[in-house]
Amino acid sequence: MWVLKRNQLSIRTIVAIGIGAAVFIILAKFAAIPSPVPNTSIQTSYAFLALMAVVFGPIAGGLIGLIGHALNDAISYGSVWWSWVVVSMIVGLLIGLASKKIDIESGIFNTKKIITFNVVQVIAQGIGWFLIAPALDILIYAEPANKVFMQGLFAGVSNMVTVGVIGTLLLAGYAKTRSRSNSLTREL
Repeated sequence: MWVLKRNQLSIRTIVAIGIGAAVFIILAKFAAIPSPVPNTSIQTSYAFLALMAVVFGPIAGGLIGLIGHALNDAISYGSVWWSWVVVSMIVGLLIGLASKKIDIESGIFNTKKIITFNVVQVIAQGIGWFLIAPALDILIYAEPANKVFMQGLFAGVSNMVTVGVIGTLLLAGYAKTRSRSNSLTREL
């Protein structure tokens, strides 16, 4: 589904990136839950990012994370915190890489696929929030290590939980809208 043809994305994927980035912004701005950790909140937007990455693949997932997070920062704060924007892109890209393995379009989202999805998202979020975000915060913004590793730890764990719960429910719901691969009726 996410195959590039002659270095171009399909119209469907481009539209998904635009709509996905817009929904990411709305969720990040209006469906975030405040936390006790400064400048960090519990984000439902990553569950939606995971859904889009699994449905549309790594390019769409990465671009939705990049564009959505960058625009949300610009709108909400007046400037972009690039270290975290890069991590949103990486998380979307890495989860999207598992899209063929999960094959949500088959209409089957069984226990094995749920486990695969959650292992992938936990690894992607761990790499992003526990390692890359704090390292870039220190390198780019000269932030104190103890502060950024605490923020990264909280963001990573909360994103793992929200994606694990809400993302799994979104994917299960989406799978029910697809024709099962063993069904006699197929989509045209």
